[in-house]
Amino acid sequence: MADIQLRFMKDMLVLSEPVMTSMERLGLNVERDGDLTLLLEPEVLEDAYKLDALVGAQCLVAPTATLTPARLAHTGMRERASELASAALRIVQAQSPQHILVELTPCGLPLDTASKASLNENADQYKRAALLFADESFDAFFLNRFTRIADLKCALIGMRKVSDAPIFASVDVDAQGLMPSGETLREAAAVMAEYGAQVAGFQTAAALDDACRIAADLAEATCLPMLAQLEVHPAAGGLIGDIDAAATMEELASTVAAAASAQGETALGDKAPYAQPEDMMDAACALRAAGVQFLRATGKATPSYTGALVAATDDLDVADTPARPAEPAPASPLPVEDLAAQLRAKVAAALN
Repeated sequence: MADIQLRFMKDMLVLSEPVMTSMERLGLNVERDGDLTLLLEPEVLEDAYKLDALVGAQCLVAPTATLTPARLAHTGMRERASELASAALRIVQAQSPQHILVELTPCGLPLDTASKASLNENADQYKRAALLFADESFDAFFLNRFTRIADLKCALIGMRKVSDAPIFASVDVDAQGLMPSGETLREAAAVMAEYGAQVAGFQTAAALDDACRIAADLAEATCLPMLAQLEVHPAAGGLIGDIDAAATMEELASTVAAAASAQGETALGDKAPYAQPEDMMDAACALRAAGVQFLRATGKATPSYTGALVAATDDLDVADTPARPAEPAPASPLPVEDLAAQLRAKVAAALN
């Protein structure tokens, strides 16, 4: 795998859609049985990733979102955390992707921002999750689906205590760029930059015009590469059928459009912003123009949505955006221990 940092602010790259969506379509209770399926029936997940590899997704997101100790305790899999981490990466590595991202979502523990013990306990969740991958081969961590800045800050601090791997960070926002906590994307972006994230991102179900405005606002707030995730709510269907791995991107685009036309009514009606895979092609072009480098279809997205993003951006570079701040400074040469000490000092100062 190539070093993904060498591609920052250069190539347009697409992330695979949430693989557990495919598992849900097969009738799997993901929350209860997802981890067990990863261990006992890995071929089920492999089939889903094969489709993403065939449609050309450059970045495969590993099925590791729940590997914090608190999340694993709910499914009784805490003692098998290392086994789950290795199994998840083997499944993705089998597809020989350009890049692999290790996803981690909020640990779910209560967090009292006025309590040092609570902050440390939360940060420790992500530290222990990151340690599961200390000897594994992957490109970056992916902190995703965060809805409160304090939780994201703990995650970044915990991971930076033990790892200097690149970190993608993404928060959920509405059409106004507000997180569920009421905090702004700009505030989240400042925390991402200060606490060691290399990519700043957001996820939204907002219409494309709003998503582009959010991206433009983020571009003004940070010099980091940007990730945009669009939440999809399609009808049943949406999977591409037989795909020729040697097909050109034009042929792939035609296949995607055919799959889109075969879909029925959307779950949210005709006004759903990303009701069909072909909607992703317009979205990809618009978000690229706003300065976004990394794209992903989420929610109920299928590989056809991912394929549409790839078809729209293949072989393109990030668009020039004069309004963006200056290029980011080079990564800190400090050892991880020193960086972690600096971050701990920041947290202590915030508490005093």
